Amino acid sequence: MTGGVISGGVFLQGSVRSTRAQSSEAWPQFGYDNVNTGHAPENTGPVTDGVGQWAFEAGDAVRSSPAVVEGTVYVGSQDGHVYALNTDDGTEQWAFETDGVVDSPPTVTKGTVYVGSEDGHVYALDTVDGTEQWASASPTGNPVYSSPAVVGGTVYVGSGGGQVYALDTDDGTEQWAFETTDGIVYSSPTVVEGTVYVGSAGDRGHVYALDAEDGTEQWTFETSDGVWSSPAVVESTVYMGSEDGHVYALDAGDGAEQWAYQFADAVFSSPAVVEGIVYVGSRDSNVYALNTGDHPVQWLFQTDGAVFSSPAVVEGTVYVGSEDGHVYAIGSDRSTPTSTPSSQADATPVPTSTPTPASQAGDRNDGGGTDVTNTGGSSDSGNGGTNTTPLAILASYVLGFAIFAVVFVFVAYILYREYVKDTSSTRS
Repeated sequence: MTGGVISGGVFLQGSVRSTRAQSSEAWPQFGYDNVNTGHAPENTGPVTDGVGQWAFEAGDAVRSSPAVVEGTVYVGSQDGHVYALNTDDGTEQWAFETDGVVDSPPTVTKGTVYVGSEDGHVYALDTVDGTEQWASASPTGNPVYSSPAVVGGTVYVGSGGGQVYALDTDDGTEQWAFETTDGIVYSSPTVVEGTVYVGSAGDRGHVYALDAEDGTEQWTFETSDGVWSSPAVVESTVYMGSEDGHVYALDAGDGAEQWAYQFADAVFSSPAVVEGIVYVGSRDSNVYALNTGDHPVQWLFQTDGAVFSSPAVVEGTVYVGSEDGHVYAIGSDRSTPTSTPSSQADATPVPTSTPTPASQAGDRNDGGGTDVTNTGGSSDSGNGGTNTTPLAILASYVLGFAIFAVVFVFVAYILYREYVKDTSSTRS
């Protein structure tokens, strides 16, 4: 069925799915699981094309990344609210108002939604109706943009003052604190096998690996600009984005760079990795599906604003927010061929190295950035689609402009001749 979006606006691209039986697939928090790895091996996602299914219009921009549990999408907004939305059609189930912007991605576990706010608090809300269970101020009183990671009775969270904290889940008492060299920790901690991975932003950016027990530094990786993105750790590889426009793949053991992929603009969004596909947003307004193997780009989906939000992938659908004030549900539609819109040609990402082992990561000029293909339609596929690259799109535009120019010159010449004739006749 098709339908509209309630609560302040109507926006729909594609078809809204009809109601279906509840699936075991879910995305309960930022990074998917309770250790925030960003890896959802049992979930499925669209790999051929991106088609909008529904959009919910909040009161302001949506930078928070959604959590999806049991048919409900939980997401924050810069209008100061935390929303619970129906996954089928985007209808609002409840909304909780804080005293500040909510950029923090919610964490949902055991019937409770944990989320931070710019007002300096971490909130615990009931998943059923959004009622407040408790609110705890951050130790420094600074804004909480980071999403809490809850592991083994400890809450790991970043602070707007540049600290990383480990707090007791029972009463919020501080277990340890780590001071970064940068000004802010917007990144949400990822906890894997006794190590906390987190990014920081300032004049430059860093990714830190900290001991989960006492917060001691194990290694650090520096980028040329801030790291607002949160790491996703999959099979001993750390994936994260940077304001310098790269998505990096680092060795989880020592932080060595394996490969880096460059976009046309900054990457504040944090990667989600599902079945060898890295889903990530960029400030260039696009959502990308990158292959961790030898073919970098599977597809891209354009919104009407910068994509700071990080994707959540559930049941073949990518949920993500945009600065245009909408929450998008992007899925695969194989019934009709889909090609990359021509307006997206300027936003084509450029790889700084082919995604290969670290020994080959030094070559940053392989020209692979022009090889952007929507693999959903091939010449021998059932839908009759064709592969479309940005070069082909540019060529079609150049050809169209050339034809227009020729026609224009020809018409101008005919009019000029008529004008000369009329002028000659008048003088005669």
